[in-house]
Amino acid sequence: MKMWVKWVLAGILSMTFGLLVLSNTTVASITVSFMAGMLFAVSGGMCIVGGITDQGIFNKICNVILGMLMLALGISFIANPLEGSITLALVVAILIGSSGALRMVVAWQMRETPLFWAMLISAAISILLAGLIFADFETISRSLLGLILGIELLIHGFGAFVLGLFLRRAA
Repeated sequence: MKMWVKWVLAGILSMTFGLLVLSNTTVASITVSFMAGMLFAVSGGMCIVGGITDQGIFNKICNVILGMLMLALGISFIANPLEGSITLALVVAILIGSSGALRMVVAWQMRETPLFWAMLISAAISILLAGLIFADFETISRSLLGLILGIELLIHGFGAFVLGLFLRRAA
């Protein structure tokens, strides 16, 4: 199979999964939370083992405590994936708002350049998006992660599809 065909198929598959995720964003959010819980639990367990075998008492204590916190967070997400998805949605909303605020500061420092307006608009959109999420957090939080995942799968799939078409023409 030619490389361009693989990219086109990967793009179509990713866009299909994106549409599937967008058809039920709440279930997708719960799945993301469960998977994050699994990753936190495994990472926490590995951190505990690494801490036990580490050199130096301070390193051992820090790594074991960090591992126990990660393990507890992972178990919490696995046991309560809906609450975990709400927690992760809060973190995502805070990150979106913080990113917008930082870009606003950068935009202000760029006010003498032609790129000022692009940076300012980008920052304002992020801040508005965070504001929209917080304004209706009770409703949005259950499906935010699934919505973001579905949109990302669609965008990624479209990009892979276009790359495949480009590779076909370049060959």
